[in-house]
Amino acid sequence: MIQPFSFTTIEQMVMVNSTVGRLLLASVLGACVGLERELNHKDAGVRTNLLICMGSALFTLLSPVLAGDVGTNRGQVASNIVQGIGFLGAGLILRNRDRVSGLTSAAAVWVVASIGMACGAGLYAAAVVSAVMVIAALEIVGLLEHRASLKKYPLIYEARGRDQTLMLRSILDAVDTAGERLCAMESDAIGELQRVTFPINTTRRHHETLRVRLQSEPAIDAILTFRDPEEE
Repeated sequence: MIQPFSFTTIEQMVMVNSTVGRLLLASVLGACVGLERELNHKDAGVRTNLLICMGSALFTLLSPVLAGDVGTNRGQVASNIVQGIGFLGAGLILRNRDRVSGLTSAAAVWVVASIGMACGAGLYAAAVVSAVMVIAALEIVGLLEHRASLKKYPLIYEARGRDQTLMLRSILDAVDTAGERLCAMESDAIGELQRVTFPINTTRRHHETLRVRLQSEPAIDAILTFRDPEEE
């Protein structure tokens, strides 16, 4: 005999659907932020941000359950997310030569955890709006900084020619004229072809000026630029 649904059964189904919905929303929002990081070749990509966002939502859901009906602090587990994410984000921050990298990735991980907590608490609108604002800040603000030549970013220069001594002298003159400091220079040879590589960390406008100056040097047959893999 088929038993009719009781109020308790319906309430449990609604609770399960709500829990699953919160976790799915957290996974989607975390993946969206991670996709932006992945497309820009950053360390914390889709899987990392998805797991952080979903995990934060799950811990937020578990916090009142673990505390029980008589618990005095039903947000104790959720409150520790902030500290745990702080340690995780700190691992993304690296000091390399004369600059610090990973700050934006660490901040993104931190804010993704807060989006997951909002999903776990049922604040859907706040979570979605926050995710949109994070993606806008990472993409649009970063593009404006680049176009306005406000932010420095590293490029690896590779000069190719036949006479390494003349190339080094030309590179040093060009870098001095641009007001930059030459460091971490490497050189090698492939047959008669000489290669000299060096990193420069400056604004877009200064990169363009330096590239034009290097291309005009007679001792340099070709000048190539590559993205620094440790660029933030």
